[in-house]
Amino acid sequence: MERRRPGHGRYAHPEREQRWLLAEVPDGAAPWAEITDRYLDGTNLRIRRVEGADGVVHKLTQKVRPVPDDPSRVMLTTMYVPDHEVTALTSLPGRELRKTRRRIEFDGRHVAVDVLHERFEGLVLAETELGIHEARMPMPPFACCDVTDDNRFAGGSLAAMTDAALAELRAEVEELVATRWQGAGSSRRR
Repeated sequence: MERRRPGHGRYAHPEREQRWLLAEVPDGAAPWAEITDRYLDGTNLRIRRVEGADGVVHKLTQKVRPVPDDPSRVMLTTMYVPDHEVTALTSLPGRELRKTRRRIEFDGRHVAVDVLHERFEGLVLAETELGIHEARMPMPPFACCDVTDDNRFAGGSLAAMTDAALAELRAEVEELVATRWQGAGSSRRR
């Protein structure tokens, strides 16, 4: 029998995402869910709490990168967790990232727009899933820049970010937003 490894086997499936930085929530982005992601320290595990129109769901997900420095590709293994088991999992040391997720259609596909909260207040990211061999999409007109390859914008990296690193990232984000919209005038979506 082949030795089983995290991110391999019949339960793991590939996921490929493209991610953008936004200055604000685009017009037409409809509310979808409140999400709390808890990244367990020292692991590739995330506990996600999703509260939406259908109630509350908890998912335990292992995300393993086939190429460690490529945040756009992961092997994902997910299971739904009943409420009575969530308490035990959330008692483990970890870091949280809370966000309000909205959805919008762009170029014929769903794009998730995440408004981050608490110490990440003011950061707005958008993402869409791509096929494994699909070319990346052009940047939407409501985005400032593509941050797919910037590990700092991956959820686990954000959650683990120190206050100093976050302050540095915020300064860079402000510069990116200002540069993108400088001279755009009325073409900027409000």
